[in-house]
Amino acid sequence: MDSPGSPGTFLPVIKRHPVAAFVVIAISLSWIGQILSLLLLGNILPGILAELLILLGTAALVTAAADGRPAVRELFRRAVRWRVGPGWYVAALLALPALTVLIAAATGTFHPPAGGWWPLVGIYLLNTVIIGALLGNIWEELAWTGVVQHRLMDRHGPAVAALLTAVPFALIHLPFAFAERGFAGTPWTDVAVSWAVLFLFAPIFRLLMGIAYLGTGFSLLIVGLLHASFNASASTKLDVFDGDWQQIAALIVLLGVAAAASRAWRLRRAPGERGQDVRTFRHQAEGPRANPAEDGDGPQYAG
Repeated sequence: MDSPGSPGTFLPVIKRHPVAAFVVIAISLSWIGQILSLLLLGNILPGILAELLILLGTAALVTAAADGRPAVRELFRRAVRWRVGPGWYVAALLALPALTVLIAAATGTFHPPAGGWWPLVGIYLLNTVIIGALLGNIWEELAWTGVVQHRLMDRHGPAVAALLTAVPFALIHLPFAFAERGFAGTPWTDVAVSWAVLFLFAPIFRLLMGIAYLGTGFSLLIVGLLHASFNASASTKLDVFDGDWQQIAALIVLLGVAAAASRAWRLRRAPGERGQDVRTFRHQAEGPRANPAEDGDGPQYAG
């Protein structure tokens, strides 16, 4: 018999409720790391690094408990799935900064880069590809898209899955509201505004990540690049506009374009081909089961 608190006690629970287990473990441990980082070091960066490791470890634990070790290998293969159409690389790297600059120009908030365009392009690519995607966002999306959103799509479809994933995705980022001035120096009015924007923005962001994930045949590499591109398009990094809203407006425009293109592509396909794009971790690792309807953990939705 397993003693209370032993791994054998918790693994069956994780297997039955993988998404809930991921959310509880990842958020609670990440909050501890972020809060201690702010309190003890006055800097949230060590807490962010701890969060990344926690997300990776929890993603591997939940996937192994629910679907076995072959599914873990498949999950990490998706993080390096690079064989997608070149258009996806162009969209992931350039769509958001280009749209952000165009929106800034159209609204009179644009200003030329102080150091010229080429240094700005170099800094943007460094922030997106190296600092953002390779060192962080690919692995962050391995957890959020590859585990949480992937599993929720099966039962709820992409839109509802994005909304459901947005809640824990926003929750894990709550301590970020105190990143600049700490707990004592941040007014609660600023905290409330920051949290409101976060919860309103998260569903839009998660839906775009889901569309990219399905459209690329589960390439977490492209999803991570797109996430990093959004982060690198902020006014603090892409210094060509004044304000904090243009980046979010660009994301909304890109989501509209991506959703319309995705719908048009699905409608052009034969009805029998719809619903064939998304397979579960179990199906990929173990082969199809006699009754696929019994598999409720991974998405089978494409239309």
